[in-house]
Amino acid sequence: MTVREITTLPGTATLYSRAVLGSLSGKHGKELPDLELVMRDVKIDRANLAAYNRVCGFSQRDTLPLTYGFVLGFPLHMSLMTDPSFPFAAMGMVHIQNRITQHRLINASEVLTIIVKPANLRPHDKGVQFDILTTLKSGEEIVWECSSTMLRRQAGSEGEKPSAPRSAAQAARTTVANVQWTVPGDTGRRYGAISGDRNPIHLYAFTAKLFGFPRAIAHGMWSKARCLSALEGRLPDACTVDVQFKLPVLLPAKVAFLSEPQANGGFTFGLSDLKTGKPHLAGSVQEA
Repeated sequence: MTVREITTLPGTATLYSRAVLGSLSGKHGKELPDLELVMRDVKIDRANLAAYNRVCGFSQRDTLPLTYGFVLGFPLHMSLMTDPSFPFAAMGMVHIQNRITQHRLINASEVLTIIVKPANLRPHDKGVQFDILTTLKSGEEIVWECSSTMLRRQAGSEGEKPSAPRSAAQAARTTVANVQWTVPGDTGRRYGAISGDRNPIHLYAFTAKLFGFPRAIAHGMWSKARCLSALEGRLPDACTVDVQFKLPVLLPAKVAFLSEPQANGGFTFGLSDLKTGKPHLAGSVQEA
C-alpha cells in the first residue's frame, strides 16, 4: 500500500476544479488504488465547530458531535477521489450509505490524525459501489471510524441492491412524526461553507438543474447530523450510527423526523417528506 502524508490541503476551489476536469476526461478504471492518505497534527477550528453545531442543531459543547469527523475527513475524501490514480470521476458520485462508529467522546482540544483510504469495490444494480474508510486517532488510540458508501452509476450494470430493514422513515405514513422541520433554501450553502462540500447540486437551483435536479438538494450528511442533533440526549458516548440515504431533500423543504426504540436496546430513526411520507433517510443507532 502507498501511504501518502498530507501536510497542506488544497483549497475547495482547487479540489472541485480537479473534479470537473476529471469528469471531462471520461476516466473509467476497474480497480481502486492501493492508496492511504494520512494527515497528522489536526487541531479543531473552534469557530468552524461552533458554526457546524448551529447549522446542524447541536448544542455547543467541548466535545465533537458524532458526525463532525466526516467534516474533518472530507478534504481527504476529495483529494482521494481527484487523485490521478482514482478510477472514477468525482463529479456524479452518489453517497448512498454512511456508517459511523464513535468509540468514545472526542474533546475539541485533542490533536488528531486522519486516515482515509478506499475499499471494497463491488457491483450495484445501478453501477458500482465502493467505500471510503476514514479513521480518527488521538495519539495511537482509534477514537472514531466511518465508512461512506459511494455509488458510481453505470449503464448496463447488474448486481444486487442491498436491502434495508423497515425503518422509522419508511413507517412515516402511518406513524405520527416526533418533530416537523422547515429546511430553509440556503441550507446547502450554509452547510457547504462550513464543511467544504460546495458541490453545485447543493448550492442553488440553477446549478442543481445542470445535474438534473429541479432545485438544490440538502447534503446527506447534513440530514444525518440534523437527525442526530434531535437525538443528542439519547446517544451513547460509544455507538454506531448507520444511515441509508434515500430520496434527496429538495430545498426549501418541510420534513418529518421520527424515532422508534427497538427491542435490542437501540433505536431506528428516519426523515421523510412531510406531505408525501416518502423517505429521505433511514437510520439506526446501536451502543458500541
